[in-house]
This record gives sequence, C-alpha cells and structure tokens, in this order.
Amino acid sequence: MKMVMPSWFDLMGLTPDAPEDEAGIKKAAESIKAIIEHEMKNGIPPNRIILGGFSQGGALSLYTALTCQHQLAGIVALSCWLPLHKAFPQAASNGVNKDIAILQCHGEMDPMIPVRFGALTAEKLKSVVTPAKVQFKTYPGVMHNSCPQEMMAVKEFIEKLLPRI
Repeated sequence: MKMVMPSWFDLMGLTPDAPEDEAGIKKAAESIKAIIEHEMKNGIPPNRIILGGFSQGGALSLYTALTCQHQLAGIVALSCWLPLHKAFPQAASNGVNKDIAILQCHGEMDPMIPVRFGALTAEKLKSVVTPAKVQFKTYPGVMHNSCPQEMMAVKEFIEKLLPRI
C-alpha cells in the first residue's frame, strides 16, 4: 500500500477483493516450508509443528499450512485473513491437513483487518478443513493487537495440541 515496512509479501489492499501478490505469497510460503523441512531433518515430526502468526504472519501461516505436504499439528491465526482465498479449497495439498486444528482470533475493533474479514476467513476455512476443527474467537474492544485473554487461548491451544513428551 505504498508504505515501506518489513513484510512477508506485498500488500496491495486489505479488502477481500483487493489484488494479491501471488508470487510473493508463494515465495514466502516456500521459505516457511523450508524451515519445516529443516526441523524435520533435526528430528521434529511434522505433527509436533504448529504454524502461527499475527496479521500478515497469521495469513502466511494459514496459506502455508493448508498447502503443506506434511500433516502439521495446527495453526494459530491472529487478526488475519486467508491469502489467495479464491484458490481454496482446490489449493489445499491433497487434503493432507484436512483435519488440522485452527485457532483463529480477532479483535472486534480492528481497523486494519476488520473482524468481518476474520469471520469470512473462518467460514472459508470450514470449506477447506473439517469444520469442527476451526475455532474463531473474537475479543470486544481489541483493535489490531492482542490481549491477555487471546494469549491465554493461544497457550491453551498449544498445550492441548502439543502435550509434553
């Protein structure tokens, strides 16, 4: 949007119909998939890996996990959207992560990524993965940031998916 800042991919707009940087999104996803491969070579099984992020990082986590060839443990998607949403459910890698657990959280007063976009994303996700695996939580009064209740939900989600071994 003509602002210079560090990012995973270029943002041309923040509406569901805005043009998207498909090449940049796919390149960023490949970078994350390379990290997953590296962790697997170091002995971490993919079903013990959760991808997560806030805003653009959450968006990239959703896209990467849903297009990943490995069955991952889950996704934490905070104040974000599903990039290249029109490509789904077809873009999902052969349903490898059809049963992936997703925790999606959003502030109800978010001026950057309106909560309505989060709700649309949650509905789209339910067409890609098992609907019961998608949790969408909203937080009254929260803008484009986080809150202690949201962080507690993230903690509980991670502890449930990745019990100590």
